[in-house]
Amino acid sequence: MIELVIDQRRKDLGGFEVGRVLPYAKHRMVGPFVFFDHMGPVDFQAGFAKTVDVRPHPHIGLSTVTYLFDGHITHRDSVGAIQEINPGEVNWMTAGKGITHSERFETLRAHGGTMHGIQAWVALPTELEEMAPSFANHGERDLPTYESPDGKLWSRLVAGKGWGAEAKVKTHSPLFYCHWRLRAGAQAELPAEYPERAAYVARGLVEVEGRQFHPGQMIVFKAGQPVLFTAVTDAIVMLLGGEPVGPRFIEWNFVSSSQERLDQAKADWRAGRMKLPDADHDEFIPLPGDPPPSAPAMS
Repeated sequence: MIELVIDQRRKDLGGFEVGRVLPYAKHRMVGPFVFFDHMGPVDFQAGFAKTVDVRPHPHIGLSTVTYLFDGHITHRDSVGAIQEINPGEVNWMTAGKGITHSERFETLRAHGGTMHGIQAWVALPTELEEMAPSFANHGERDLPTYESPDGKLWSRLVAGKGWGAEAKVKTHSPLFYCHWRLRAGAQAELPAEYPERAAYVARGLVEVEGRQFHPGQMIVFKAGQPVLFTAVTDAIVMLLGGEPVGPRFIEWNFVSSSQERLDQAKADWRAGRMKLPDADHDEFIPLPGDPPPSAPAMS
């Protein structure tokens, strides 16, 4: 049942490191999931530098999905949304034909605390890649939860459909995204209803098919059979997958079924043709490889 195991690669974002899992050279997508970053866990002291913040940057052709175990992020975007995301909530931002946003750590900067979560990107179906951009935040009431009678398994459906439940999150293709919290000795099953499936170990140790997996590893499964997990220690596991949407080109923050569209997006960002968030009009991240701007030029 195990097709591939992907180990995270550490990436420095300028203020803290993330574990990059997708895209991976030998397996670029799982269902529509085209990008997967594990943020933290990292402990911040109050008053840390603003250089940790992620300045305004653009996206096309995808939805960003931010989900936190601990910490807080303030989201600002070019469709006017300003939203603090808290643990157990979902920020679902659909870029479509183009959106810009920033991610700030204002609450953590004021009070200190732990940052720990996942940011994933979901590729839009080809026919929706140029849809209007939008943003939604979903609290716990929109995300179905389950707890086993013995209390050893707790789960939350973050998006999509699975295990007989459906999250109240607007998605654009068949998918599932789920958070498991397992106590040592717990067993849980990933059903076979989707053709592409994977599990990411965010904390603890789990066993699948007699093999143990540790934090930072994504297990990609073959289609057709359910998968049984056993928690060796207390663990957090994220499960993801769905129906494939076809191959995608990925460059920087842009995703598209067309290389020409990526080239156009790069030209638009370089020329200042993509609107910045109203609250973030004085700075932005240049296209990689471009020289830093001498003065803000975008509006």
